[in-house]
Amino acid sequence: MTQWHVVVAIVAIYLAVNLAVGLGAGRRSSDTVAGYVAGDRGFGTLVMYFVTGATSFSAFAFLGGPGWSYARGAAAFYIFAYGVLGMAPFFALGPWAARVGRRYDYLTQASMLAHRYQSDAVAVTAGIVSVIAIIPYIALQMQGAGIVLNQVTGQHIPIWLGSAVAYGVVLVYVWRSGVVGVGWTNVFQGVFMIVIAWALGLYIPHALYGGVGEMFSRIEAVRPDMLTAPGLTATGDPWTPGAFSSAILVSAIGFMMWPHLFMKAFAARDDRTIRRTIVLFPTFQAFLLPLFLVGFAGILYPSAPEQADAIMPHIILTSGLPAVVVGLFCAGALAASMSTGDALVHGGASIAVEDVYRRASGREMNQYTRRAVIRWGAVALGVLGYGVALLSLRTGWSLVGLLLMAYGAIVQLAPAVYLAFLTRWTTAAGVVSGLIVGTVVTTVLILNPDIRPFGIHEGIIGLMANLATVVAVSLVTRTPDRDHVTQWIALSRQGD
Repeated sequence: MTQWHVVVAIVAIYLAVNLAVGLGAGRRSSDTVAGYVAGDRGFGTLVMYFVTGATSFSAFAFLGGPGWSYARGAAAFYIFAYGVLGMAPFFALGPWAARVGRRYDYLTQASMLAHRYQSDAVAVTAGIVSVIAIIPYIALQMQGAGIVLNQVTGQHIPIWLGSAVAYGVVLVYVWRSGVVGVGWTNVFQGVFMIVIAWALGLYIPHALYGGVGEMFSRIEAVRPDMLTAPGLTATGDPWTPGAFSSAILVSAIGFMMWPHLFMKAFAARDDRTIRRTIVLFPTFQAFLLPLFLVGFAGILYPSAPEQADAIMPHIILTSGLPAVVVGLFCAGALAASMSTGDALVHGGASIAVEDVYRRASGREMNQYTRRAVIRWGAVALGVLGYGVALLSLRTGWSLVGLLLMAYGAIVQLAPAVYLAFLTRWTTAAGVVSGLIVGTVVTTVLILNPDIRPFGIHEGIIGLMANLATVVAVSLVTRTPDRDHVTQWIALSRQGD
């Protein structure tokens, strides 16, 4: 049996175990929409820890992150920075959302906003923006899975086929088990990828340089620019402080705006579970460190991959590691990709059906019909993400580039969410107008990056336009029912 056959066998075993965990978990939830979307609001600390941690660190962790530390050096540190900052606001925001969610039976972030602002238009607009942001994020995961399988099998498995196989498994257990399947597969995937990441992250610098300290000493002597913040751009020029800082800011503000993360507030067993998860989350952030070390190890490596995102599999394949180790690495990278992709597909489909389709059409559906439509929505979203993944391969977008593009869209939800809990005067018209303006400005700047001032991330500029629009329009439009808003905010603070 050749090396690539061994790798494929290990990956097949991993996918089979993952599928078994996902399908078996479905027995833990009811057949209702609440069971499929929110896990009957029964997630404990263990599942919440892994569903937030493993979901947060995706294909970019094994590919994009090491690719940035390899090609752009200290620029990759922005990922550490926003990971530390992004979860912190949810220590307050999470319990607030959970309390109103339990009282009013919310299943999605957009349904919460619709009730708070008393407007279906808010839900539809927020839902559309969420799905727009989720699609490139799904594409990132699928592309990452395909790249890994392609690289470790010596290109015997094409990228398009690797992506399709990995996400075929994801769609099967998301179809059957919903968020409970996502949660328990994330536990399995999270443990697996943490072990693989630390094993490889410590072994490779030791094998190539004699240790982590010696590796950085040699890089400092030969390429000191790679260790100087804020690092380099994709073209090798110094990254500007404005671009570096705004990348951190847009990611930190947008982090918990991702519906597949925010919606876990509605799945948590109680407020204490949410806050324990927030406190424990930084321990999961440490999972990125060994992966970045592998990327830095590639800077002085004697050969280079075809693209920076492939530096980790390139080193593993050319440094003489046994086939079993290569297969385990591949499985670990797939775990990172699938642990985010499943939550995105499930969350995106839930939003598309519950908040966009149902509210825009005005169609009433029973529990079983809604659940069935969400399942088909997951399939449709997976196919759409797959198409974008194949397109991105042709355009040459990096994995982290796709991620930052997605953050530019999702951060536009921040004014609507924060102002819902912090103000009484914000109106539905203001929120809808802000979402539209912010998304349009961000899109224009994505298509025309040269007009961004000081290299600031397009999402931040869009967010500024969004917030200004929300305030201006809210001041000249009718305020929602004051009694409703007062009671809603008061309920969110009960127990503080």
